[in-house]
Amino acid sequence: MDTSTVDPSKWEQFQASFDLFRDPILCALIAGGVLGFLSVYVVLRRMVFVSAATTHAAGLGVALAFFAEIHLGFQVDPTLGATTLSLAATMLLMTDPSRLKLTRESLLGLAFAFAGGAAVLVGDRIAQEAHDIQGILFGTAVLVTPEQLAHVAIVGGLVMIVHLWWYRGLTFASFDRIGAGVQGLPVRLLDAVVMVSIGVMVGVSARALGSLPVFAFSTLSAIAALILDLRLGWTFLIATLAGCISGVGGYLFAFFYDYPVGGSQTVLSSLLVLLAMLIHELRRLLDPTR
Repeated sequence: MDTSTVDPSKWEQFQASFDLFRDPILCALIAGGVLGFLSVYVVLRRMVFVSAATTHAAGLGVALAFFAEIHLGFQVDPTLGATTLSLAATMLLMTDPSRLKLTRESLLGLAFAFAGGAAVLVGDRIAQEAHDIQGILFGTAVLVTPEQLAHVAIVGGLVMIVHLWWYRGLTFASFDRIGAGVQGLPVRLLDAVVMVSIGVMVGVSARALGSLPVFAFSTLSAIAALILDLRLGWTFLIATLAGCISGVGGYLFAFFYDYPVGGSQTVLSSLLVLLAMLIHELRRLLDPTR
């Protein structure tokens, strides 16, 4: 397939049906931006596996919601299922594993493997919703419902208000726990705010966009920003922009060139990392003292 040009009919279809595409584009913009912001915490605190585990847990939550409706006869909102399981995984990962003579990596591996495997097993018993399960796991969905957009927008807005309001305290407690404790900051509370923010945002976003792109937004965005070696405030801003670009750009590429949405968003996130690497090397060549 020739991807060098866009079929003019695609532009016409996009313009004529923009009302259908507006919600998924806005959802990708909001989710990508907020998760990009949070990704700085994920990467700098070496919690990449936390993001992976929570996204898998969100997928399991959606699968269980469908299972409950089909086989148990009661309806559970899939977004609620995704958020609940994502938060449950987050709470598990916040516990002290040393009591069980385990490492934190052991808990991460358990949560990641169990959630991913259980989602596949539950999905096997709900053939009617197999397409939806594939969409949640890999991000193949093209359209986003108004309810899903509302959930992402409300949660994303609240997360950003809290994080911008408590920015100094959250960053201090996250990256210098000892110093924050000496200064009398409530380190445990601030740590919980970060973890819960990640868990809730991952849950609502995974339901709307799929686990694969959500994982990319919540990790690769910060990696791209950190490669540029900027001040922390700029790093948060660049990571946020990278998430927005990946979300919206990946969706548009998928639409115009007929590729899966989740894969397109994930690959674009990866390409932004490669672009950041290139910029870093060019800056180093131009300024050998760096």
